[in-house]
Amino acid sequence: MSQPAGNTRLRAARLAAGYNSQQALASALDVGVRQVRRWESEAPPWPHPDLQERLTRTLGQTMEALGFRAPVGRDSAPGPRRPQRASAPGVLAAVPAHATATMQPPTVATDYESVTRAHRRLYWSVAPATLHPAVLAHAALGCALLPETVGQTRASVASALAESWLLAGRIEFFDLQEPERAAATLLRALQAAGEADDQLLGAAVLAHTAFIPAWDGRRDDAVQRLVAARTYARRGSASAMLLAWLDAVEAECETRAGNTRTALHLIGHAEDLLAGGDDQVPEWLDWFSHVRLAAFRGHTELRTGHLPQARATLTAVLDALPADEEKQRSVILGDLAAVEAAAGSPEAACEHALSALDQLERTWYATGMARIRDVRRALAPHQHEPCVRALDERLYGWSTTVSALAR
Repeated sequence: MSQPAGNTRLRAARLAAGYNSQQALASALDVGVRQVRRWESEAPPWPHPDLQERLTRTLGQTMEALGFRAPVGRDSAPGPRRPQRASAPGVLAAVPAHATATMQPPTVATDYESVTRAHRRLYWSVAPATLHPAVLAHAALGCALLPETVGQTRASVASALAESWLLAGRIEFFDLQEPERAAATLLRALQAAGEADDQLLGAAVLAHTAFIPAWDGRRDDAVQRLVAARTYARRGSASAMLLAWLDAVEAECETRAGNTRTALHLIGHAEDLLAGGDDQVPEWLDWFSHVRLAAFRGHTELRTGHLPQARATLTAVLDALPADEEKQRSVILGDLAAVEAAAGSPEAACEHALSALDQLERTWYATGMARIRDVRRALAPHQHEPCVRALDERLYGWSTTVSALAR
């Protein structure tokens, strides 16, 4: 079989960087496809200095390694000079100054993304203490792979790495209740999203960082982070679903600050966004849906004191919640228990709380347990009632207590 003619070095470097067509590389370099075609010919012309810089930066190799020969009397162009990002030590692997023998093939991105995708699905059923180390190990692998990739391959690995760090941060905050650790992990996620220039994933990470000050009573800090998240979302032409989730996050932050009227307005805006439909939802946005938005509304109605509305909203959410959303089920049951406790119905409150504990025994979720503990505090005036004592027996049984302390 005859070998392909032309500048095979440039063609190989293009494919290794993830640009599967000449048009893809031309778009990345902001040149015409005809120019790339000339560079991949048997006698490629020597590019202008600015194009040399773009070529070496994009493909990660020197001009000679890319199959070009400098005209007589001209020095060859230096290897690619990639600016170093201001990253914390150990957060992301250093960007290579030049290609090495360990450069990875384009398939590495697909393989790395497939594991990230699997972890995303496993989050909803695997115990957080079991999944968390695996996600961290996968993120460490992504950091090691980044210096060995360039071009679109590098961007794809960086996006998957950002998602892995985001998942780790979500586990640390919502499942393990370690906000300081989550803050550091989410910073790594944001840096990886920056490496990938993934505006939408950056918006998602920034919105998650808003939960941390909001839970700590620092409403202004939370709002500022959401302003940044909305800026990233706007630059990335975010879908209605992502924009609605940002409204829901801000509503949660305002609810915790006692601004429930503002929170309900934000939720109403999110509902209007979703009313028009949305067919461009990012694959990784699996923690939000129409049902989840209704759950935000029910929680805010509870905190506002609109108990009949909250009861109706949360009951509808519980009925509509997919069977595989077990973690969210414990939260909804906890909110329903809180509604009945506030309404002065301890028996109904305990019934929902016990159902939540049943769910938590199957799938642990620290956020769900926090809801139940809030309910138990609200039931203090009824602590001598048999139903409350029965709740205490479950809440402070050996298995529940040990599980809570171990996690």
